[in-house]
Amino acid sequence: MIIVITGASKGLGKSFAEIFAEQNTLLLCARNEDVLRQTAMQLQQQYPSANIHYKKTDMRNKQEVIAFANWCNSFGTTDILINNAGKFVAGSICTEDDTTLEMMMETNVYSAYYLTKLLVAKMKENKQGHIFNICSIASLQAYSNGGSYSISKFALLGFSKNLREELKPYGIKVTAVMPGAVYTDSWSGTGVLEERIMEVKDIAKMVKAASQLSFNACVEEIVIRPQLGDI
Repeated sequence: MIIVITGASKGLGKSFAEIFAEQNTLLLCARNEDVLRQTAMQLQQQYPSANIHYKKTDMRNKQEVIAFANWCNSFGTTDILINNAGKFVAGSICTEDDTTLEMMMETNVYSAYYLTKLLVAKMKENKQGHIFNICSIASLQAYSNGGSYSISKFALLGFSKNLREELKPYGIKVTAVMPGAVYTDSWSGTGVLEERIMEVKDIAKMVKAASQLSFNACVEEIVIRPQLGDI
């Protein structure tokens, strides 16, 4: 299978790559080429049967997204697309910088929108495939200091819902993944105990499980929170 993962150099993206690596072709991207290269090399050593390729891409930049999509299409039809690239910036709508919403939408929504549009044509011809959009608990409820990040994640969930309806006749599944707090670099130094929040592999396992169901079953939404609830 050909599996495309954005924001794949670390955190959730790296965990998705790890769980799908064996005997698959992985097409990975991230902004930091050095970290991405290290991740790809590590995965290739760990999973010799995998076929791993990577391309430095800033998913905020439409032209780079187009270039990445064309590069992915050169390998064949995408079987699984994981739109994971994203960024969190805390803030208040009333006081945050005017450019914050633009940045959040470009990173968290437009990246998935444009890449999906450019890969899905081949998937429709093939009459199968699975698209995972990594949303957030912030897609479901407003919270203090959520600001433009929450707006963008609500939008990504809306994109997922509409895409699901459009692609039903083509046999393509769409799943919106809404995790609560997951231990990634963004939590280091915050004082929150690692055991209080979820592990990245928890989310990866759920995505992998959803991808393995029969053709006639589609998990439309995955909502997963820490055992003690949101932080």
